[in-house]
This record gives sequence, structure tokens and C-alpha cells, in this order.
Amino acid sequence: MLDQRVGGRAHGLRVGRVGAGQLGQGCGWPSDSKRQHHAGYRRARGANGAGPVAVGVTFPRGFVAAGVTAGIKASGRPDVAIIAATKNVPAAAVFTRSATAAPPVVVSRTHIARGTSRAIVISSGNANAATGEPGRRDAERMTVLVAAGLGCETEQVLVASTGVIGVPLPMEIVEQGIERALAGLHDGGGADAAVAITTTDAAPKQAEREIATSIGIIRVGGIAKGAGMIRPDLGTMIAVVTTDAPLDSQQTEQALRAAVNNTFNCITVDGCTSTSDTVALLASGACEGVLTAEDVILVGSAIEAVCEDLALQIVRDGEGAHRIAHWTVTGAKDDSEARTIAYAVAEAQLVRCALNGGDPNWGRIVAALGVTGCSVEAERIGITLGGHALCRDGMAVATVDMAVVNEAAARDTVEIAIELGVGEGVASIWASDLSKLYVELNAEYTT
Repeated sequence: MLDQRVGGRAHGLRVGRVGAGQLGQGCGWPSDSKRQHHAGYRRARGANGAGPVAVGVTFPRGFVAAGVTAGIKASGRPDVAIIAATKNVPAAAVFTRSATAAPPVVVSRTHIARGTSRAIVISSGNANAATGEPGRRDAERMTVLVAAGLGCETEQVLVASTGVIGVPLPMEIVEQGIERALAGLHDGGGADAAVAITTTDAAPKQAEREIATSIGIIRVGGIAKGAGMIRPDLGTMIAVVTTDAPLDSQQTEQALRAAVNNTFNCITVDGCTSTSDTVALLASGACEGVLTAEDVILVGSAIEAVCEDLALQIVRDGEGAHRIAHWTVTGAKDDSEARTIAYAVAEAQLVRCALNGGDPNWGRIVAALGVTGCSVEAERIGITLGGHALCRDGMAVATVDMAVVNEAAARDTVEIAIELGVGEGVASIWASDLSKLYVELNAEYTT
């Protein structure tokens, strides 16, 4: 899970229910219709790709970006990206909770402490993790080069890397890539940056939103990478979100903290946490004016919507994923136990295999519940799949139309609800299945 370290400070967030206007309280993501009613929210791009080409992080005003091929990846695909504001701006970031955090994470944690940033540089194909002091120097060097090119302080640049662990960065190649990216920065470069940060992703991930506020239209954009080692807190995932809202550093921090807790920290692909997880938010203030309290809520909702969009793209792109499940746990002892249970069941290998095969085998869910270490009473368990009750009071439901249940289990997205009947705790997460392709991809990752 991401450690909610924002602006250099650690925060413990409550996890629980969420509704429109209740940011930062859980993983129950409201529907777009609810957001629209509450926040004057609308998509900037159609989900079917209709309309102008998405540019993600450069959709908001005040940002430029570039994505180039340096040669880190043997495939020759783009592997160095820079996203920059036109000046130093309020910023926040959250990072992996892993005790083996990579040098770029260590460097960025220090740089974000002032609550402002000018840019973030990202390399893909090599995680610069488990590389010791030389790796830290390489991460610092990347920020120095970007700062020199932009004419800002080194501490105003964040850095992230993703890819193979334990291999030193090929710094001569990386430096050439940074030089090329600096020369290529432009206000339509978000799409190129989205491609350049990918590794095993099947496709680049971008999201955009815009909302009407008292000072005019405010835009939010974002890019992300992630397909495997996803169990935020984070998993190997990197995301950059931008907005042209005139937020101050504290508001930026609060918006990111709430959004991450409700989205990126509510997904899992394989239960593995990465050394390199990073999510950053930069606010350019290019939409000038003074936000009202209601405006700040609207902007927070739009930032969360972009993070939600990116998080779901990551789950759907889980390495080899065939289908995904939306897991809801109710009636747990408390919200913390509900979340623990949701992850434990969703990440159980036999459950994931059943999900992949479209097999509504609720017995595997019961088995997984029994070893969570949480308050579970067998005779109180209830399980539904696609809204159809399979288990009630810990036993099979006598009258079940299995043809209908099988159809629900075979959908691309499967809704599974668990009722425990021991308390008021609730949680909701998204998770992918376990496929043959996932095993193949990860068995051959470094070869």
C-alpha cells in the first residue's frame, strides 16, 4: 500500500465508506452519474476514443511533456519521459511502503518535502532498485540534468524508475534520453509521456476530466503505468496527475491523499508490492482566481475521478488478465478488517483461478475467509455473485438458477459481495484474475 507520505509527511488515513463529497473515507467509488450531479463533473474524452486525441498530463494548462526512446529497453520502445510545469508549483506525492524502496523513491521523498515541484522525470525498463549508493547517485543525477535544462533547483524535480530490479542504470543512455526529452517538451506531449513510462503494459493509460467552477473551467489530467506487481500500497505502478486549479500546497496534499486512498489503494492485480510505486500531483494554477470551498470539493472530486479511471485501467490491464472482479465486503468487525478480508480473498490463488475460468465456486471464497485472521463466523457468511445469492448463513442456497449464475461469472467484470454479519465494517476493491498468460509473462520477465 502507498504509505500516504505526502509533502514529506506521513499520514494515517481512515478507510471506510465514501459517497459524493466524502473524499478520503474509503474505497466505495461513486458512479459517474453521482459525480455529475454533485460535482458538475464531465468527461473530457469519450471512453470509446471519440473526440480529440487524449493528452493526459498536458490536458490542463501550464504543463508540457515529452516521451522519447533512449535505448534502455532492448525493444527500442520509448523509455524516458518528462512532465514539467512552466514554473515551480504546489505538488504532493505518495510512495511505496516497501522497506526496500528504490533509490528514486528515496530521492523523491526528500525533494517533495517542501510541497512544491517543477517536474518529474521517469525512466522505464530499469527500476534502479537494489542498486545501493550508486543507484541513489544516478537518481540524483537525473534530477540534476532536468533541473539544469529547466533552469530550476534540483530539489524541484522528482524522479521515478520502473523495470527490472538489481541492474544498474545505463546512465550514458539515460542522460542522452533526458537531453532529448528536454528538447522535445511541448504542450501536447502527454500522450508520448504515457507511452514512455510503460513496461509490461498492454497499452498506455491516460485520463482527463474538466469541471465548471466559480472561476471557470478547471482541467485535470493523468497518466499511469502498471500491469503487474500491483497491490498498492502501491504495486509497480507510477502515476502523474496534473491540474490547472489554483490549489495551494496543503490543498494539493489533501486532494492527493484522499484520491489515492480511495482509488490506487483499492486495487490488486497479484498481491505484490513494488519497490518503486509513486503517485504525484502537480497544480499549475493556470486557471487563475480564488476557489470557493465548494470549488475545492469539486476539484478534489475530479482528481479522484482521474485516479479512479487510471486505477481501473491498471486492473483491466493486469498482466494476462482475462476478467476482473469488484469485491465488496460488508458486516465485518470494522473497516480495517473488511479491507484486510477483501484483499485476502481477492488475492487467494484458487479464487483468482476460479475467476479466470468463470467458475462460480463460492467454496473457495469460504475457504479463503477462514484463514484471514479476522473475525469470521462461519454460520453468518453470505455470498452473492452478480446479485445472485449462492451462500446464506454459511450454507448453500437451495434454489439457485445456475445458468444465470454461470452467465454472471463469465462476464468481463464480475460483482462479488461477501456479508459477514459480525459488525459494521465495509470495504470495496477491484482485482484481476490469474491466467496462464500471467504465469508466462512473469516466468520469462528478465529473459
